[in-house]
Amino acid sequence: MSKKFRMLVAQLGPTVGDIDGNAQKARAAWAEGRRESADLVALPEMFITGYNCQDLVLKPAFHEYAMGAIKQLAQDCADGPAMAIGGPAKDESGFYNAYYVLRDGEVTSVVRKHHLPNEMVFDEVRIFDSGPVGGPYAINDLRIGSPICEDAWHEDVAETHEESGAELLLVPNGSPYYRDKYDVRLSHMVARVVETRLPLVYLNMVGAQDDQVFDGGSFVLNPGGQIVHQLSVFDEETRVIDFEQTDEGWRAVPGEMVARPDAWEQDYRAMVQSLRDYLGKTGFSKVLLGLSGGVDSAIVATIAVDALGPENVRCVMLPSEYTSQASFDDAEAVAKRLGCHYDHVPISQARDAVTETLAPLFEGRAEDVTEENIQSRLRGLLLMAMSNKFGEMLLTTGNKSEVAVGYATIYGDMSGGYNPIKDLYKTRVFEQCRWRNANHRPWMKGPEGEVIPAAVIDKPPSAELRADQKDEDSLPPYEVLDDILERLVDLEQSVADCVAAGHDRETVKKIEHLIYISEYKRFQSAPGTRLTPRAFWLDRRYPIVNRWRDPG
Repeated sequence: MSKKFRMLVAQLGPTVGDIDGNAQKARAAWAEGRRESADLVALPEMFITGYNCQDLVLKPAFHEYAMGAIKQLAQDCADGPAMAIGGPAKDESGFYNAYYVLRDGEVTSVVRKHHLPNEMVFDEVRIFDSGPVGGPYAINDLRIGSPICEDAWHEDVAETHEESGAELLLVPNGSPYYRDKYDVRLSHMVARVVETRLPLVYLNMVGAQDDQVFDGGSFVLNPGGQIVHQLSVFDEETRVIDFEQTDEGWRAVPGEMVARPDAWEQDYRAMVQSLRDYLGKTGFSKVLLGLSGGVDSAIVATIAVDALGPENVRCVMLPSEYTSQASFDDAEAVAKRLGCHYDHVPISQARDAVTETLAPLFEGRAEDVTEENIQSRLRGLLLMAMSNKFGEMLLTTGNKSEVAVGYATIYGDMSGGYNPIKDLYKTRVFEQCRWRNANHRPWMKGPEGEVIPAAVIDKPPSAELRADQKDEDSLPPYEVLDDILERLVDLEQSVADCVAAGHDRETVKKIEHLIYISEYKRFQSAPGTRLTPRAFWLDRRYPIVNRWRDPG
């Protein structure tokens, strides 16, 4: 009779710093594993502390409490399946990102992460020591190797496990989302399976932390690279995985294959999930935003309603004499279709008061961008006052194109606590609106149908801070701007590369200059959902004071 092994994989979402809450989630997963007669219950990387903890994990009281919680878990979960769970480990040799194996009331093995990621949002070299590459651990009759996240992106750790007798690879991850990342993960894991000829379980966490969204999407591969289990993306899920020993070695018994949504749906889900978790984990349940009648505030309002429900979203129209009737109509239409609260707060009286106050100082000087920014800052002032009074977090609504070139007013429309579209270029904003109008999913709390009127999407974008103003008065058309930005920001191309791609050199140089001089604004801007590997914040760390300009 062939040998069998049952693993319950727990694709769950921890909360950074909630060690007791995370431990309770682990206990619940373990209890389910016991009911399912599992041999092992597996949880993701650094699950006990949440991920990414950054420097918090260096605090002695914090990591000592986390390590104590893991020892307590071992005692609490003694009578049943083994448990594997990620957490910090500190001993005389160093401080590690580790994977603990708990069995029979004790910690029986500690795997220490060897390859420490030090790019994009990760800075683990700053925090952890590199652990030795060790051998597998045994659960019943099965020897398991656990390359931790980044360790599985390199061939040496998995190969060492295989050479040391591992019969299965269990890879715990805290791998945050960016567009099309699943394909990158899969290619690396297939390579490990081909090299070692071992089955592999890729276990990722879900949930959001600050700008990062962990999208799950865990899967199981058999030797040869065949996917035999596919878990959902973004949702918490537990799955029983059965393994059988064959003449060729251990193999996973095929199971459910959950379909993966396309990139438009995953981006939108990431924005909804990040906002929902950011608010929930920081203690907010309601939001407000300035609804201008434009496409950016419309998509942010829709994301907020889908994340929290219409009863928890306040939309505020703050018109001036430059606000068009179309903007009035469009803003009201968006709020009505979404079913959320709608307030109308004119800024004219406040603007007149500020203008009168400053008149003696500004006498003899022509009106310029100063007067435009006063309008934006008055709106920010009023919105923040409402945020304070009602206990609702203010959302900002600037897209990546505006954030890149500083086409936003600091202490004005940049005011707020979170920006779900911060990593979404303007051209993608339009398409994302069209996608949401055409699609509805069970995880959306807003209504289905065309919630963003076509008129909002199709009209020429304008800040409406002066008469007949259009964005293209100051910027190239967004199709041109976004292509230049993607080249300069996301691809780190040169000015010459942009010109070779067909762009006007003077235009490219202007955009390059705007990117650099806007760094101070981004430094003070609200966090927002990370959708790409070059999001503004941890992915792209540029100095504020910088005289470099590409001479190309």
